[in-house]
Amino acid sequence: MERGDRPVRSLYQAARHCLLSDSLEEKLRLSEATADAWHAGELTLSDWTSADGLHEAGRPENPPLVHPSRLPRRRLGSEKGRLALIHAIAHIEFNAINLAWDAVQRFPGLPADFYTDWIQVAREEVHHFRLLRERLRDGGVDYGDFPAHNGLWDMAMQTADDPLVRMALVPRMLEARGLDVTPGIMQRFSDIGDEKTVAVLQVILDEEVGHVSFGTRWFRYLCETRGLEPEHTYFDLLSRFVGDGIRCPLHRQARRQAGFSEEELRRLESLCEKM
Repeated sequence: MERGDRPVRSLYQAARHCLLSDSLEEKLRLSEATADAWHAGELTLSDWTSADGLHEAGRPENPPLVHPSRLPRRRLGSEKGRLALIHAIAHIEFNAINLAWDAVQRFPGLPADFYTDWIQVAREEVHHFRLLRERLRDGGVDYGDFPAHNGLWDMAMQTADDPLVRMALVPRMLEARGLDVTPGIMQRFSDIGDEKTVAVLQVILDEEVGHVSFGTRWFRYLCETRGLEPEHTYFDLLSRFVGDGIRCPLHRQARRQAGFSEEELRRLESLCEKM
């Protein structure tokens, strides 16, 4: 693959190019091309450069980013509310593309399978975004037509110094929470007869289980390489970053498929009970 007139052979640099692109169409295209190039053996784990000074991901001018408290309520009783909720989910998927590429370009020296897993995540998040964008366009709007917030990328910056912390708090906390809430959101769309969006969300839910399972795999790998007990380490990180802010109910079946143990689920539910 090429960047301008120069061939790009480093996966790290190709991933950074995907991350920093502020053109929506280019980011989607580059993400798919980089995934293809990696699987074709055209990219190597070479020429890594530090991401210490990288604090912002590339994004288009719209949507405007506001504090979460300034976002309007997304009520499904109106067409605008329905589209606003779809837009909010699309924005999560857009940020998830950036998070996947950030993990690839920020953390060097890990097994090749680590990069293969997060490249798969990036490709699937692009697919999710395209599906949701199609639903927006069916309703006469597009991505960028509603305001959004930057909370997911904020967590990327909070976990930028350590892949172990990233694995614990992004896939195994934020994305796992997505597993919990998606069935309820699907039911809300079903209640208003929007079965096309329900079908899209089912695709996303099924594939997000795999994304969380990648987080589990690499969190446990990193704990093992550092001589840390995974469960104790996970709950210590939750305590440090979110305190008792664990919400229930948990989607137990999806979390088990994603690698959560029964003891982890029990401890998470005990934290919910404190709220």
